[in-house]
Amino acid sequence: NFFLQTGAAWVLWLMFGLSFLSIAIVIERLVVFRSKGTDLKALANKLDTALSGGDLAKARELLRDETSVAARVADAGLKLASRGPSTADKGMQSAMAIERSLLEARLAYLGTLGNNAPFVGLFGTVIGIILAFDELGKASGNGGQAASQAVMGSIAEALVATAVGIMVALPAVAFYNFFQRWISTLLADAEALQNLVLAYLCADNDAPTVKDPAKKKQQARDGRLSDSVLPQEAL
Repeated sequence: NFFLQTGAAWVLWLMFGLSFLSIAIVIERLVVFRSKGTDLKALANKLDTALSGGDLAKARELLRDETSVAARVADAGLKLASRGPSTADKGMQSAMAIERSLLEARLAYLGTLGNNAPFVGLFGTVIGIILAFDELGKASGNGGQAASQAVMGSIAEALVATAVGIMVALPAVAFYNFFQRWISTLLADAEALQNLVLAYLCADNDAPTVKDPAKKKQQARDGRLSDSVLPQEAL
């Protein structure tokens, strides 16, 4: 009785509402994703120049006005550079996780809508078919032709819900996959810049250990020379 009274029109309005919300999310995500991208090669060259000179302050200055994922991750590492490469690496991993969370916000809605919109449309079709058989029962006493026209008209109207469900699902799935691919690209760029920063930090951290053996050998050689000179002076 409930379905006979309400019909399938509310399902169509629901689908249109979900569709408008998905369009708003797509537009908002496009704006966010565009702000999270950058010219990776140009930024890497600038950062490489600054880090090769050991100027961490200049490197952070280059990243200050950047809003891209790669820049935010690299800046997190440079901020903790004084505490060692391991700490900087952890900081960049944390920054990358935060950026991933920001990028994936509201994308679950698109995925869910893409997977379930056809079923919602099919639900509306089932309601429409129920109404069609109800019309068939009411029109059966008025002759076969009238009953047939009533049933065909109701079924045609019911199939609209399925068509709308598919129409809503296809763009949602397409944009969901598109954004997932875009996220992978942005995170790959961030990982490239992360490795660049770590390469210089590890090199700076290992530099003293490379020089220490030579220094120790020099000190040992000076010690042996002094030992050999002292007895002669005593004579």
